[in-house]
Amino acid sequence: MTNKLFVGLGLVVLLISGCHHKEEAKEEAFKLEVTNPLRKDTTITREHVSQIHAFIHIELRAFERGYLQDIFVDEGQVVTKGQRMFKIMPNLYQVDLQKSKAEAEMVRIEYQNTKALSDKNIVSPNELSLAKAKLDKAEAEVKLAQTHLSFTDINAPFSGIMDHFNVRNGSLVDEGDLLTTLSDISKMWVYFNVPESEYLDYKTSKHDQSPVKVKLKMANGEVFDQAGVIETIEADFDNKTGNIEFRAVFPNPNQLLRHGETGNILIDIPYKNALIIPQKATFEILDKTYVYVVNKDNKLEQRLITIAAELPHLFIVKSGLKDDDKVLLEGLRKVHNGQKIEVDFKQPAQVLSQLELHAE
Repeated sequence: MTNKLFVGLGLVVLLISGCHHKEEAKEEAFKLEVTNPLRKDTTITREHVSQIHAFIHIELRAFERGYLQDIFVDEGQVVTKGQRMFKIMPNLYQVDLQKSKAEAEMVRIEYQNTKALSDKNIVSPNELSLAKAKLDKAEAEVKLAQTHLSFTDINAPFSGIMDHFNVRNGSLVDEGDLLTTLSDISKMWVYFNVPESEYLDYKTSKHDQSPVKVKLKMANGEVFDQAGVIETIEADFDNKTGNIEFRAVFPNPNQLLRHGETGNILIDIPYKNALIIPQKATFEILDKTYVYVVNKDNKLEQRLITIAAELPHLFIVKSGLKDDDKVLLEGLRKVHNGQKIEVDFKQPAQVLSQLELHAE
């Protein structure tokens, strides 16, 4: 009975041992695709939400108080520099001008009489000087009245496009009341915020004085047909957001862009001699990115890498990999660190072409 028990145990051990050897053989026969990182020049496009402003955007306000007598333009109309736009009833200011001219004429006559007496030494030089001062004051009053009268005609200070009216014919407007706004949209200022890290990359990588060209993606998803350039950077960072504001300028020959629109600025950033791997070759653990690298013994090593930028289906690697490293492409969830595999090597160019084909 005891001998039978030992024989039975022996058979169980042999069966277990046989299964274990089969599992090892199966694991050793596990064949997976690997490739090398690809080294090449490439470009990524960064996108930033933007606000579009007219090159000049001002408020047109009444200089004088009175009733709005005439409106010579319409909302949304393109006006030229010097074109008449509004007229405030000028009657009161015309009367003031006539009064000032009459008073100036009286003072002029007094001055001439005083000068004639001064030439005959009948009055003192001080009296002549006083008469001259009165004349200068009266003439200044005439100029002031002429200025007030001219303010009743409101003309376009520059060529641009009008916004809606805040007043209508017959409205009583006070000094400083808003009539409308006027925008010069021959070129547009586009503002967008850039994080501190991107600002530092921009400043350290820009070694010449040539302007950086950018594109504008409009609200309908189309890219504006005119290229822009980054013109200025604000002085200070916003401590709440950690961003700094950039300003790009775009020509607007067809006046497609209007003040107050939104869009996205597209900036192409070149990467020289970049090290590129497929995104599918990576996995994340606690917000860190890893790959499996096959060592010289065909065993997998879990490797931490740093990502510099992202492309469709690809990552640009900043650190953690070398050009000759063999990176696992498939079966990442089926393997573990230290596992031995058989290598099915694929050329990097072939891997990239398959990714692009899949994307189509």
